[in-house]
Amino acid sequence: MKIEQLLQKQFGYSQFRIGQKEIIQDILTGHNVLAVLPTGTGKSLCYQLPAYLLNRPVLIVSPLISLMEDQVQQLKASGEKRVIALNSFLQQEEKQRALKNLAFYRFIYASPEILQNAVVVEALKQAKVGLFVVDEAHCISQWGHDFRLDYLQLGDIWKELGSPLCLALTGTATREVVEDIKRYLSLPAVNEHIYSMNRSNIAMEVDFVASIEEKKEKLLMYVSELQGPGIIYCSSRSWTEALTQLLKENGIQRVQYYHGGMEPNERMLVQQQFLENQLDIICCTSAFGMGVNKSNVRFVIHFHTPTQLEAYVQEIGRSGRDQRNSIAILLYAEGDDDFAHSLLEIELPSSDTILYCLSYLRNHDQAIPLKQVESHFLYTVGVQETHWRFIRYYLYKENVVKNEYVKPWEIPASLHETIVAAVNKRLRNKHDKYRAMKGFIETKECRRHVLLGYFDETGKSEHENCCDCCGLDLENYKKTNGEQEQWTFQGWELELARLLRQGEI
Repeated sequence: MKIEQLLQKQFGYSQFRIGQKEIIQDILTGHNVLAVLPTGTGKSLCYQLPAYLLNRPVLIVSPLISLMEDQVQQLKASGEKRVIALNSFLQQEEKQRALKNLAFYRFIYASPEILQNAVVVEALKQAKVGLFVVDEAHCISQWGHDFRLDYLQLGDIWKELGSPLCLALTGTATREVVEDIKRYLSLPAVNEHIYSMNRSNIAMEVDFVASIEEKKEKLLMYVSELQGPGIIYCSSRSWTEALTQLLKENGIQRVQYYHGGMEPNERMLVQQQFLENQLDIICCTSAFGMGVNKSNVRFVIHFHTPTQLEAYVQEIGRSGRDQRNSIAILLYAEGDDDFAHSLLEIELPSSDTILYCLSYLRNHDQAIPLKQVESHFLYTVGVQETHWRFIRYYLYKENVVKNEYVKPWEIPASLHETIVAAVNKRLRNKHDKYRAMKGFIETKECRRHVLLGYFDETGKSEHENCCDCCGLDLENYKKTNGEQEQWTFQGWELELARLLRQGEI
C-alpha cells in the first residue's frame, strides 16, 4: 500500500503536511532521521504511519507522563488497541504482564526513567523494536530548553536494543542543540530534516502592564474581544484554576483549566471538549498542547512570561495551524522577572536537599530497593520528583543504583559537590535563556527578526500584521457576530463516551 493511501485510510488525511512525507520515506528506506518541525506540523504522524508498515514495535521515548498518557488515550480512541505506556503509573502486575507480551504492541511509549530498568530493556530486546523514537529530542542537550539528564542514557539504550532505526523529533532546536542530539545518540549516520520556526500567520504582541490586577483586566478584555478559540498559558497549576474561576465569574462560561496534576481521564475530557469546540478557552500550564491537533486556535495569551524563547515558540505555535491569521499576546509586568527567577530556582534541587538525600542513603549499611527509597523521598519526605530525578541520575552514573537496588557504600565522598556543581551550571544556562527572553520582550525592532535570529534564522512575515513593533491592527483579530455555535451538556458519562468515540472502537 502506498503511504498516501495509508494516510487516508488510517488517519483520514488527504495530504501530508510540510516535511512529513520526506521524513517517513527516509525511515521506510532504512535511514536514521533527526527532524526539527515547527509546532503544529504533526510530528507524531512521522512515526505513527511507519508503524503500520514496519511490522515491528515502535518504541517512543517521551519526557512527560501526562503527554504519554494523553497520546495513548488518543490512539485508543481512534481504534488502536495495540498501544501501551510504560511508566511509573503502571501497577507491578500490569507491568509484568506487559513485559511478557511487548512484541504484541504496535506502539510502546516509555519514560526515560523506566528505561534505566534492566528488566524493561531486556523485554524490549526480546520484542525486537523496529523504530526507536526520541520525542522532544531537545531534552538530550544541555543547551536545550528542557534538558533531562535521563535522556543522556538513550544512546546506550539504543545500542542495547540492537541499534534499530532511530527518529529524533523536536519542535525547536538551535544548531548547538542539533549537534548535541546527534552526539549523545551516537548515530553513525543521520538524515536531517530541519524546517523554519517562522509561523508568519501568527502576529506577536507584548502588552506591558503595571500590576497583576491590570493583567487580569487586560486578560478579561482580550478574551471578551478576540476571536476564539484561545489558549491562556500560566506558570503554575493554581493560576490555571484561579484564572478559570475569574473568567467564569465575569460571564465567560465555556472555559476550563488543564494541568499535569489532573487525572488522565479528566485531562482527556477537557482536551476532547476543546477539540470539538465545546470549550472556547483553556487555561493551562505547558502540559497542554503537546500532541493536541486543533487547527483553529485563534489566539494564545501568556499570562506569565515563559522562561525561554524555545517554550514561547512552541506555545504560540499551537495557534493558527489552519494557516489563518492568529495572534500571540504576552502580558508582561516588571514583577514577572522575580517570578521567573524563582521558577528557575525551584526546578532544581537545593544543596540541602541533595545533602539530605545522600545522608539518608549513607545511613544504611545494606542495599535498599530503589522503589522503597523513592517512596520515602517522594511521599514521606516530600522531595519534588524533578529534584529526585536529578539526584538519581548521578546515583546511576556512579553505579550506586544497580538492578533496582541502591548500594549506599558505593556513594563517592565528593558526590554532593559534583551534583551541586551540575545544578549551578544548569542554573547559569537557564538564566542566560531568560535574558534572551527579556531581549525579545524589550526589543524595539521586529520581534520576528529577533526570534528567528535566536534560532540562527533570517526571515520576516509575509502578512501585514507581523508584530506590535512593526505595526499591528487588533481589529483584524476581534470577534464577529454569530461566531460560535452553542452546545448543550448531556452529563459526564455520555459526553466522555461520545467524545472518545467508544462506540467506534
